[in-house]
Amino acid sequence: MMPFQPVFLWTDILIYLLLVVLAVGIGMIRRREHLRAPWRRILHSRRGQIALVILLAYAVIGLLDSVHLRQALEHPSSPTTRVQYSPEVLSLLDIWASHLRKQTETTYSAPFATHLYVKEQVELPDGEQLRTYPRLQYGGAHLADPSARWHDVGQTALWAGGSGIVCWLLFTLLGLAWLAKGQSVSYPVYLGQVLGGRPEAPWRVAFITAGIVVVLAFMAAALSQDYHILGTNKVGQDVFYQSLKSIRTGLVIGTLTTLVMLPFALVLGIAAGYFRGWVDDAIQYLYTTLNSIPGVLLIAAAILMLQVYMGNHPEQFETVIERADLRLLFLCLILGVTSWTGLCRILRGETLKLREVDYVQAAQAFGVSRIKILSRHILPNVMHIVLISVVLDFSGLVLAEAVLSYVGVGVDPATMSWGNMINSARLEMAREPMVWWSLTAAFLFMFILVLAANLFSDVVREALDPRAR
Repeated sequence: MMPFQPVFLWTDILIYLLLVVLAVGIGMIRRREHLRAPWRRILHSRRGQIALVILLAYAVIGLLDSVHLRQALEHPSSPTTRVQYSPEVLSLLDIWASHLRKQTETTYSAPFATHLYVKEQVELPDGEQLRTYPRLQYGGAHLADPSARWHDVGQTALWAGGSGIVCWLLFTLLGLAWLAKGQSVSYPVYLGQVLGGRPEAPWRVAFITAGIVVVLAFMAAALSQDYHILGTNKVGQDVFYQSLKSIRTGLVIGTLTTLVMLPFALVLGIAAGYFRGWVDDAIQYLYTTLNSIPGVLLIAAAILMLQVYMGNHPEQFETVIERADLRLLFLCLILGVTSWTGLCRILRGETLKLREVDYVQAAQAFGVSRIKILSRHILPNVMHIVLISVVLDFSGLVLAEAVLSYVGVGVDPATMSWGNMINSARLEMAREPMVWWSLTAAFLFMFILVLAANLFSDVVREALDPRAR
């Protein structure tokens, strides 16, 4: 009997589908030299390596938060007894960071604080009432003297950083051995090539970036055991835990929206440019009309309709997380429907140019069917534009979620996202004393993700765009 029951949300299923598509795409690229060449340039770029390592770190956290399950409440006394599972749906990230999820305070506390951020009425042992800053229940509770917290923080950070360096060195040496074997080069020679940053082994920047990420992760994991390293919010939840949980929301918005957008942009853009005539007129009329509708109003109307449906049919949603997941999926669908027009217009113009080139004209003269011409001559020659646009649009979609949640038409309030954190922080910034850490945490996590995505998109554009080369 399983100690847990797997739970598959709609967004989880789509993420697994995206991973399968990504694996198939990597396999196709590895088998074709003309596809490997531009990606080799991307991986050999220093900016590309830094951005890719950071994006992979975010992706690992997002994937851990995309495996959901229900834990068994207790083991049955006999094999015939049915196992009872908890109604609470948890992810692997929730289980790993259970101390962050469970250790909630009463209200605000600053980063690495040992006392609450606001004064409360406290009853002393002799019965006297005193208004002061109470001790936190979990943050720094292991300290007998709260004034020694920075000394304890320094010691913990040094120990965790040293452990992270050892772990990083171990995995780096194993990775270098695997790469040296693949290159059929002796290990000492390949190690010297990597340390020298030579073109045949350009992985020095990637390993250094990975080392920084590993050390920071070890330090954060160790310090979060005893402190709220980014403080707590109004209801006492750990802000660091909220920031980690928000990563999945940002990645889902940025990636699943692409799955919705691409079919519309590819099919309609290529069809408008190749067939021209009334087909081109109809598609132009469609995306021109859609562009004339304010996107925020269309999204707001769709989300409000979904809220009405969920309110009238509560029996279809067993848990709060299922309601929140459906709203997240619906938001991805609406963003995809409203964001395909720009790429469609670009693909139309490129297809108009490609249909006049010699090899397409020759294929038409030899009687090759239109389907084969579109699939073999047009589609492969516009895929670099598609890939560049998708990578460039990713950061815009992540920022769009924050803006939509700020105005109240984004993800469900029960879903942890950077937009919801910023939305709640606008009142915290106006209070006295000011609570600044929720907004700062959301800004830092979102800024690093968007910056890495923009850097990676620049490298992809330079490698795939023939005019840039």
